[in-house]
Amino acid sequence: MKVISTKDNLDILYEDNHIIVVNKRVGDIVQGDKTGDKPLSDVVKEYLKEKYNKAGNVYLGVVHRLDRPTTGIVLFARTSKALPRLNDLFKNRETQKTYWAVVKNKPEKETDTLVHYLKRNEKSNTSRAHTKEVPNSKKASLDYTIIKALNNYYVLEVNLHTGRHHQIRSQLSAIGSPIKGDLKYGFDRSNPDGGIHLHARKLEFVHPVTKEHLVITAPVPNDTIWQSV
Repeated sequence: MKVISTKDNLDILYEDNHIIVVNKRVGDIVQGDKTGDKPLSDVVKEYLKEKYNKAGNVYLGVVHRLDRPTTGIVLFARTSKALPRLNDLFKNRETQKTYWAVVKNKPEKETDTLVHYLKRNEKSNTSRAHTKEVPNSKKASLDYTIIKALNNYYVLEVNLHTGRHHQIRSQLSAIGSPIKGDLKYGFDRSNPDGGIHLHARKLEFVHPVTKEHLVITAPVPNDTIWQSV
């Protein structure tokens, strides 16, 4: 059964005066869109308003996003001082993001660097990975390593070098290893909760105000496959 985040069940991984880090659930939408569903940013605001008994509007800056069917680390800024600094960290690739993905088809190599040229299709909200540059494409690069073999699946650890639309989903699909549950990118059936087995596992960055080096890890969702990892 799918559980959406609320102010009362938020899975908070880190919180101080300047930032808050949440473990996103399947189906949580980070920022408002045309569905009109309540975004995670609003849920976090409600949580902060109640916890700190704040009058009026609560400040919260969205720094980055995760696709709706994925899970894991989402970082928000709690102050207008922290937001531009965090934006610069992400823009300048000064953060280290590690993802875990569950795939059915074992990649040919145990570990590899994948380089593709991704072309986004706004209409279908997908990105297609090409081996050579095509018009309006953007270069995408990642490293993956197989970290565990399960009964019918393989768990990959993925480190991004670029941050493209649906990058991991598209690139793994391009090598014949679509992510479990990801119908958009070639997996044969959906997951019961409508999610996919892609999890933003770890985020390393320098705190925008205190300059402390932070390493935040998100526990995997509570389902049979993730728990066996």
